[in-house]
Amino acid sequence: MAKDTSKDTAPVAAAEDPNKAAKDTKTAKDKPLSEEEKKKLEEEEELSEEDRQLKEELEMLVERLKETNTSLYKPALETLRTLIRTATSSMTSVPKPLKFLRPHYQALIEVYERWSEGDNKRFLADILSVLSMSYAEEGKRESLRYRLLGSAEPAGSWGHEYVRHLASELIGEYAALNEKDEDTEHVLNQALEIVPFLLKHNAEADAVDLMLELEALDHLSQFVDKDTYARVCLYLISCVQYVAPPDDIACLKTAHTIYRDQEQYPQALQVSMRMGDQRMIRADFNDCPDLLMQKQLAFMLARQQINVPTEDEDIQEILNNTRLSENYLALARDLDVMEAKTPDDIYKSHLEKDRPGFGGGNVDSAKQNLASTFVNAFVNIGFGSDKLMTASEDGNWIYKNKEHGMMSAAASLGAILLWDVEIGLTQIDKYLYSQEDFIKAGALLAIGLVNAGVRNESDPALALLSEYVTSKTTILRIAAIVGLGIAYAGSARQDLMDLLVPLVGEHSLPMEISSLATLSLGLIFVGQGGSEVVSTAVHTLMMDRDESDLKDPYAIFMGLGLALLFLGRQQEADATLAVLEVMENSLAKTFMVLLDTCAYAGTGNVLSIQRMLHYCNDHIDPEKENDRFQAFAVIGIALIAMGEDIGTEMALRSFNHLMHYGEPVIRRAVPLALGLLCASNPLVHVLDVLSKYSHDNDPDVAINAIFAMGLVGAGTNNARLAQMLRQLATYYHKEANHLFIVRIAQGLVHMGKGTLTINPFHTNRTLLSPVAVAGLLVNLVAFTDAKNLIFGRGHYLLYHLIIAAYPRLLMTLDENLKPFPVTVRVGQAVEVVGQAGRPKTITGFQTHSTPVLLAYTERAELASEEWIPLASVLEGFVILKKNPEYMDEDMETAGK
Repeated sequence: MAKDTSKDTAPVAAAEDPNKAAKDTKTAKDKPLSEEEKKKLEEEEELSEEDRQLKEELEMLVERLKETNTSLYKPALETLRTLIRTATSSMTSVPKPLKFLRPHYQALIEVYERWSEGDNKRFLADILSVLSMSYAEEGKRESLRYRLLGSAEPAGSWGHEYVRHLASELIGEYAALNEKDEDTEHVLNQALEIVPFLLKHNAEADAVDLMLELEALDHLSQFVDKDTYARVCLYLISCVQYVAPPDDIACLKTAHTIYRDQEQYPQALQVSMRMGDQRMIRADFNDCPDLLMQKQLAFMLARQQINVPTEDEDIQEILNNTRLSENYLALARDLDVMEAKTPDDIYKSHLEKDRPGFGGGNVDSAKQNLASTFVNAFVNIGFGSDKLMTASEDGNWIYKNKEHGMMSAAASLGAILLWDVEIGLTQIDKYLYSQEDFIKAGALLAIGLVNAGVRNESDPALALLSEYVTSKTTILRIAAIVGLGIAYAGSARQDLMDLLVPLVGEHSLPMEISSLATLSLGLIFVGQGGSEVVSTAVHTLMMDRDESDLKDPYAIFMGLGLALLFLGRQQEADATLAVLEVMENSLAKTFMVLLDTCAYAGTGNVLSIQRMLHYCNDHIDPEKENDRFQAFAVIGIALIAMGEDIGTEMALRSFNHLMHYGEPVIRRAVPLALGLLCASNPLVHVLDVLSKYSHDNDPDVAINAIFAMGLVGAGTNNARLAQMLRQLATYYHKEANHLFIVRIAQGLVHMGKGTLTINPFHTNRTLLSPVAVAGLLVNLVAFTDAKNLIFGRGHYLLYHLIIAAYPRLLMTLDENLKPFPVTVRVGQAVEVVGQAGRPKTITGFQTHSTPVLLAYTERAELASEEWIPLASVLEGFVILKKNPEYMDEDMETAGK
């Protein structure tokens, strides 16, 4: 458009001054123009009349500022300011006043230097600050320099782009001053002036970034209000994965302070639980003034298995997970999956037997019966009835197993009756009087399983199991110790420490008992530190045990128990790591890697992942040196990276390289790491990779890949995966061990008939359940030596998966905590951090009535505004209350 206008105006200009036009032409003919002059002439010709006037006016104003008459300065400056502020520009161009002032930038700086101090000089400094945004030399921070010399009027009056530029210069200035160890107070003061502007103009991310870079996040909360807190906190929390300590904790603390200021107790509690700060958790819970809201907070704490002292019986009942079984069965009835399933229903044996060459003749039938025991337990978990164990009064199925198989068969009753303590104990009780020690041991383990994740006022697990902890029969002792670990995982009960710690340090006991006692203590005090356990275990390893004890297959669980105590306790693990470093036994390095990875579990810490990759570089001769630490380094990469999308993607690439170039011990661990990284999240490309590894020439790689397929599909009923496993059952029908694991994987895929998840992340994937991580790690560690543990007598270790299991449901409750169906939309979660407006949080949704099942990547939202959820995330158990401002369509019509 500018070009067209200039065509129209050129003849007019020539007509106004014909002599001038002739003169210009004559000059052009006499003397050839330089390139610069040509360019200038072209630009002038292209300017519209309006632009030329503006350019001339600006030049005239600059000339006035150069003059000696001081009375002209203020009007000229005010006009300049008005022209700059009122200028509009497109997204891609510089505002015209700034563009036309470019040639005069240096002249204005000279004018500024020449003027004496006063209001006019400060006024000019403001204008130079704005011009410097476009024309100052990069890295000089001239904009900020003139801003500090200026009149201190609000930076926002010069527009959003200026404020953003100023923020970036403040960050640069702060870093430079910090390097020289100089005072930075003036920088902070400037930042505090522009933060309110950024928050008011939907630039919450810029405000947070500025405060974060200036290490002044604690000042942010004073500027946040009810309109901005949600976006600010969402951005703060999403930053945590990408900033180095201690900034990550600063982000969480700031978000927590803002939530508390705005009385958003569910979100504040969520942050407290993420930090694992018991004092903050109790404060958030106890300070909540609304009793109904407190009940919602209790549901959140119960999901994370955190107990808070309370006088209220209803709240205590929620914290104890007492109604979990009742609500889970209500979900099952609603989904119509109550009918018990047999292992054959899962195997679909009728499809397998039609295939040529498939028959059970060559397979160890005891091993297959044992597999069916686990499949039956996993599939009917928590339903209270099945067709193998609870259907027969005489326990026929148990006697179809041998020795340790009997123990696992009796223990499966605890899984089937999971969370239902009253009925469960009644059914298990008869097996406690069996003459067969293995059945009795299985009953003790079943008592532990039935109490997993729930608390009971009468403490039946402790009462029944404690007397067997000192039993003279080894198998009963082991069952009692493992049962206590499973029953009280995450409870941090001091009386259990007093009961089990002596077993850790007693060097006359078999290594199996001491190691499993350490493991159970690790489960009970997971993520709690537990100095007494640490000192006893370390002392045992250093002084009391010789090398032959450390070669026991169960010795590794002493290291895992020790590592679990420091789950997520990054800096606190340093002292113990230092002690392990100076140890001179064969397992010291293995224990160090376990401890290091657990300390950084779920953090996505890049340096820790690099450390683990470095361990995988070493080429070790397994004949001369223990190379098992490399397996745990591989699993550790998954443990640190999981829960964070970019980290997960990078870890998957790393595993691809490790599988190609790694030593055998590394290759065997890669499938296990994949299983941990994608637990209950059957990504198609991961399934394809595992399917390929399940046919590997190395039988250990194949076995671990098959088990990992079970972990990846756990509780999802994934049809594609189920078909893959049926094909593997046919392929390995002559290999007893392979077929055993295929069956276990089939049971896991159909776990709880598709209603459960074993993924440790919940609440929109923001919280990591330490107990669930511990349950998964026990199994992964066992599979690094499957020959001696899972295929030996340690198959009962598989039951540790049950402490990771939780219904993947959304159930809405009324104010009396009774199930209350409402309509919800369930779809794929969408990342909305930093997006403008009120973007949709889900996409591709379907509408359902609660209760509903949620997959790993799904999110739910209420379909109408009739009800207000008391939880910030629609997951698990959510209490609803009536929205007082809601008016449905019928009422609106009637009102009109």
